[in-house]
Amino acid sequence: MEYFINCNTSPLAPLSASLDKQKAEHLYRRLGLSASVETINSAIGRSVNVVIDELINEASSKPLTPEPAWANWNRANYPDDGDLSREILNAQRENWILAYSNDVLTNNLRDRLSFFWSNHFVTEVRNYEAPSYLYQYTNCLQRFSIGNFKDFTSEIGLTNAMLYYLDGVFNNGNNPNENYAREIYELFCLGEGNNYTEDDIIETARALTGYVERGDIQWSPVTFDVTKHDATTKTIFNQTGNWGYDDVINILFTERPNEISYFICKKLYEFFVHPDSTDAAGNAEQIINGMATTFRAENFEIAPVLSQLFKSQHFFDEEAIGVLIKSPFDLYFNLINETGFSYDDSIIANIINTSELLGQEIFNQPGVEGWYRDRYWINTNFMIGRWLSAEMFLELFYTNSPEQFFDFAVSVTPNPSTENNPDVVTTAILNKLLPKGIADDELQNALDVFRDDGLTQYYASPDGDGSWDLYSYAESSRQQTYFLLLHIIRQPEFQLK
Repeated sequence: MEYFINCNTSPLAPLSASLDKQKAEHLYRRLGLSASVETINSAIGRSVNVVIDELINEASSKPLTPEPAWANWNRANYPDDGDLSREILNAQRENWILAYSNDVLTNNLRDRLSFFWSNHFVTEVRNYEAPSYLYQYTNCLQRFSIGNFKDFTSEIGLTNAMLYYLDGVFNNGNNPNENYAREIYELFCLGEGNNYTEDDIIETARALTGYVERGDIQWSPVTFDVTKHDATTKTIFNQTGNWGYDDVINILFTERPNEISYFICKKLYEFFVHPDSTDAAGNAEQIINGMATTFRAENFEIAPVLSQLFKSQHFFDEEAIGVLIKSPFDLYFNLINETGFSYDDSIIANIINTSELLGQEIFNQPGVEGWYRDRYWINTNFMIGRWLSAEMFLELFYTNSPEQFFDFAVSVTPNPSTENNPDVVTTAILNKLLPKGIADDELQNALDVFRDDGLTQYYASPDGDGSWDLYSYAESSRQQTYFLLLHIIRQPEFQLK
């Protein structure tokens, strides 16, 4: 696949335009996990600013994934029988991940962002196991996904999941553990080596001590024990005092606002616009600096920064379209949303398991750095797996309801009741599923796949009598659409969004 260089030179200034089909498709592929034909059609012709405002307002007010009955359980709520207890634990975690994944599929920007933040403020459920900790962590991700980043940083660090994952529960005043102190600077807020010292880490670890009271019952909430806190003087970023947890957050955001804003905006840019923010051919650094200025001016509120980015000429530039590589979740969820194929929990569970095999295990990243990304998803180890698994899901959809393939073809085809040229149908399907269509030298292959050799005499071109149309040959059309989709999912362009 071509190595994409970031040649986008468009500014951060607003795009004063209405959405056309390509821009609407691009918008929903980036802000959510793509969208149906109906959603795209309803966006076409509308003001970019209005649609973005609606999506951000929706994300800000979207109800959270409902709290499960076991949201605050500890070990005492489970049977003494070890095997039965393990069975219940596994079922609770799996059911929660399934419920959350369904929200990721359908909730557009809010859970596109909560999913993004789960790969920024990383924890691994395998390290702490408790379903209640996982729920509380996910709840925090959703509540702050488009909220205030300073408040987000403060609260996520005190979730039980994070305290266990980065050893905060072992950070005693007489024996400080530096793990969380290091990661809050290196991975969560500043970036590796970016204007902090080893002494800052040591002193910060001392300030964060005390959140070590784990209760007598396993998986109880972690609380603060003042006797385990280092109450002596510390110096962090040249500020000296008897600092504690809240002081660390305040000092960090007061003394390092430029570093924080650039680091987070760069990460948002690479997630939503282009994976390469350092290519000299474009002006990504200028865009990120503009976003960072807004981030600081808005007191680290996330929504204004995203609003500025998503409304910009830079976001909608031709060079920004189709340059991100789909993660496994993107691959399967985009396919569902774009085709409108019906699914149930068994298919979502299958997607969760398949994504894990392809390197994207939800809430179990390979390390605190998060999942590998972008070009990693199409390495030689995973490429064949992506093809075969996408084929498997198409076969499931076709087996469950072949009629929905006909319905999809009809939904994307202009004037489907009168269209008698199969090439028009093929092109419409290609344009729906591929961000920039298909390469010229591959177009004819796609046209040939959709055409049924047995129906050539009925086609409008080149030599047919024109009696073919989707409705007259509905049974054949649904199978032709299925074969075409099997062909499309193996094309390089299908890997992009």
